[in-house]
Amino acid sequence: MTNLINFHDEVIGLADGKRAVDIVYLDIRKTFTSSFCACRTELLLRLHHPSQQSICKMDQETLGSIVLLAIVTLISVVQNGFFASKVEHESKHCNGKGFQRPGSSAFDRVYIANQNCGHAYPTFLAVLWCAGLLCSQAPAAFAGLMYLFVRQKYFVGYLGERTQSTPGYLFGKRIILFLFLMSVAGILNYYLIFFFGSDFEMHIKTITSAISPLLLIP
Repeated sequence: MTNLINFHDEVIGLADGKRAVDIVYLDIRKTFTSSFCACRTELLLRLHHPSQQSICKMDQETLGSIVLLAIVTLISVVQNGFFASKVEHESKHCNGKGFQRPGSSAFDRVYIANQNCGHAYPTFLAVLWCAGLLCSQAPAAFAGLMYLFVRQKYFVGYLGERTQSTPGYLFGKRIILFLFLMSVAGILNYYLIFFFGSDFEMHIKTITSAISPLLLIP
């Protein structure tokens, strides 16, 4: 009885350590109490689902570290759809045949604005996710929202309100630079930990959180 219990504890330890084990099933249920049967059931459950709780916990932590970045990304997708709809509207308005590009100056402006925004979009996504994953998610997401706002101002400026176009362009460059510097800081901190064991993550997060509201200053 004692040897069998010791064997049972050893197999549970191997299962918890995610090591390969052989399952030996003996139909001697009548010999033991219900508590031992419950232990054996727990062993079988662990063998089949050794890390179910840890996987669920890991999934929640992973989602929590990227959810704000995902929200900003989805908002940017909606904004891209708005830009495309404006191009389509101007095209149909200036030429009833649809998507043929006419010589209208209104269409030219909205077309060029959409092209310029599209050219900068991959760079924005790259620095947004790098800054959020390598440095701090909340300041990166806030900067991303600010970028989408000034991107909208830049686009509207091309539709006729020139006073919004240039400031939006310059403001967008500042935000891209901020996200880029956040990404570089995260990479430097990783190598400082790797080579010297010095972790400045909390200091970097504090600094970026304090600096990000300054992006509101024109």
